[in-house]
Amino acid sequence: METQSIVVLDFGAQYSQLIARRIREQKIFSVVLPFNVTLEEIRSYSPVGIILSGGPSSVYDKDAPHADKKVFSLGLPVLGICYGLQFMVYALGGKVRPAEKREYGHAKVELQHGDSQLFQGLPKVLAVWMSHGDSAEELPPGFRLTARTPNAVAAIENPEQKMWAVQFHPEVHHTPLGTDILRNFAVNICGAKPNWTGQHFIDATVAQVKAQVGDGRAICALSGGVDSSVAAVLVDRAMRNSSRKTRLTCVFVNNGVLRKGEFEQVQKNLRDNLGLHLVAVDATDRFMQKLAGVTDPEKKRKIIGNEFIAVFDDEAQKIEKEEGKVDWLVQGTLYPDVIESRSVRGPSEVIKSHHNVGGLPEKMKLKLIEPLKDLFKDEVRRIGRDLGMPEDILQRQPFPGPGLAVRILGEVTKERADLLRDCDEIVVGEIKKAGLYQKIWQSFAVLLPVMSVGVMGDQRTYAYTCAVRAVHSEDGMTADWVPLPYEVLKTISNRIVNEVRGVNRVVYDITSKPPGTIEWE
Repeated sequence: METQSIVVLDFGAQYSQLIARRIREQKIFSVVLPFNVTLEEIRSYSPVGIILSGGPSSVYDKDAPHADKKVFSLGLPVLGICYGLQFMVYALGGKVRPAEKREYGHAKVELQHGDSQLFQGLPKVLAVWMSHGDSAEELPPGFRLTARTPNAVAAIENPEQKMWAVQFHPEVHHTPLGTDILRNFAVNICGAKPNWTGQHFIDATVAQVKAQVGDGRAICALSGGVDSSVAAVLVDRAMRNSSRKTRLTCVFVNNGVLRKGEFEQVQKNLRDNLGLHLVAVDATDRFMQKLAGVTDPEKKRKIIGNEFIAVFDDEAQKIEKEEGKVDWLVQGTLYPDVIESRSVRGPSEVIKSHHNVGGLPEKMKLKLIEPLKDLFKDEVRRIGRDLGMPEDILQRQPFPGPGLAVRILGEVTKERADLLRDCDEIVVGEIKKAGLYQKIWQSFAVLLPVMSVGVMGDQRTYAYTCAVRAVHSEDGMTADWVPLPYEVLKTISNRIVNEVRGVNRVVYDITSKPPGTIEWE
């Protein structure tokens, strides 16, 4: 199947990923690249069109992001959005000025022509979302005004030169017909074919991995979560020979702070149900010894991360001795990780590096296979379904890397971990029973270092307090607490105090993020 894409050049907008999402929803592949990417890299994605994103700068700022003007000479349709419109105007000989009246939030735009391909099939007046302080004052040669507000230019075009631009944001849901505008650009103007399906991605990725690894061997550090599991299953398809023997070994480590039954369930799902070559290592004692007496959250995280590296390194060396040299490391890196590692203003402002996400030692000298690096989380889940993976893996809520250790406030011991496992199983079980699990970003229990007096029967108790946490979120960056139904909370509380010996009090966390965080540590 022919490879094609819509390339989004990112000028620092908070909505750049959303533009790509809206295009992908049309079954057309889209990728976000930094504004200063080379023309060669743009061409490597076989683009049929280019979108210039919004951004916080003014085109006249000293350090304003300016793309290579040759992007307008590639012979491809170009759509500018917000700052993208202003950069197009500036680069092609027009003028931009600070707006007399800034436009932020809801606005109405009126179309000036009924024959614009970009607005084909849309009403003359559109509800849109504006977010700009500058506006186009003088259009470049050959351009015409296609939409405006009472205050400013809202859309322009030069079809002969394959240039279109809007001052508003069609990618956000506050622009109700924005998806229609983006579809008109991608399908009607660029001629993109809606053929980017899950099966197309799987077939293309398997072929790419086969070509990439040749006869090499690979290992994958499995967490049991959706990302690493889907990556492992996908790569495994590419690394089996004609007799169905695989050259991929997955390593799953029990660090002592997994959820109840998770060590056994992950093995069953991935080894028994999906046929992965899985090495399971119960390193509970190693981790508990390292965590003994530690109460500082950051120290807990570092201890768990470092010990995981040590365990994984030990297992990797065993695999090399028993099965042969390992050349590749499989990681479940997702697209948001890649975007965060590429600053629109250069290396100094990179948020984080996505490579070597697990912190694996450089001495392993492994080359990376990142089959999911172009996907978002919901797309990964869809790929997992196409691969035939079980829903209890694909629908798992996010789980912190340090596991239950950051939900046990104070020292982590086996006794306290067991208490929390029992509480957490009840919380998750009741939320699933109420049909709320897939509607909530995260829901879990926290064990507090607080002992309180209680009465059970005619006896005094002095036991731990359990906090219940449930939040709504889109990406984990911000979150609102979930008003769980009283009956669900009542059942959770009753079950915990009656079934978990050692806990006699349950509280509900109603803190949003910010000011709190989703996890307690």
